[in-house]
Amino acid sequence: MALAIRVIPCLDVADGRVVKGVNFKDLRDEGDPVELAARYYREGADEVTFLDVTATVENRATMYDVVSRTAEQVFIPLTVGGGVRTVDDVARLLASGADKISINSAAIAHPEVLTAIADRFGAQVTVLSLDIKRTDRTPSGFVVTTHGGRTETDLDALDWAQRAVDLGAGELLVNSIDADGTQDGFDLELIERLRALVSAPLIASGGAGRPEHFVAAARAGADAVLAASVFHRRQIAIDEVKRALAEAGFEVRLAETADR
Repeated sequence: MALAIRVIPCLDVADGRVVKGVNFKDLRDEGDPVELAARYYREGADEVTFLDVTATVENRATMYDVVSRTAEQVFIPLTVGGGVRTVDDVARLLASGADKISINSAAIAHPEVLTAIADRFGAQVTVLSLDIKRTDRTPSGFVVTTHGGRTETDLDALDWAQRAVDLGAGELLVNSIDADGTQDGFDLELIERLRALVSAPLIASGGAGRPEHFVAAARAGADAVLAASVFHRRQIAIDEVKRALAEAGFEVRLAETADR
């Protein structure tokens, strides 16, 4: 039996509020993270991803109190990222209610942390967040960025993804900065090329605008589909996405808690 395609709302949080922009810029307020997470749980989300988008830039830890309050309202897997640097950070987030952690900049600076996290907690705990831009500077045409997309590295995105999985990353969150917030669809080429390289689960992120975009991402090889603004602004409902996926022949989970 095929694994169900997961539908994941993403809460990008800055200064205690959910924000969203286009291409990681021009952020606008979208609401309270705890209230939004609770709403998505009721509406049938399979997981919720919580990203403190300014923690790394501001060189601080993520907001553990918001994580704890969110976890109290959400009884589905909660992934938390932003400012995660060490194994001890992971331990504290898990103790605060997170089920998985997302890591990006710190893993690039110190790749060995991926192995250390996997050794202590298991590979399933680590979601490597890949903030990726198209470029002519790397062999694949894709480059990894850090600090919320502000800083380009010299890492070829496809090479880094493969290495990170070998080091212990259990899942890849594939964020297309070029597609982010455009609502023109996911970067399908990026998903397809990563799917050909790694067996770890892929979460497609960036560009969702219509239910058929989620279906296209699943066909390209995504194991989960993630979106933010279209869910925050009620342009698309989570059950719309699941119906579209089911009609296209994909397995989906129908949550008993969903508001229908």
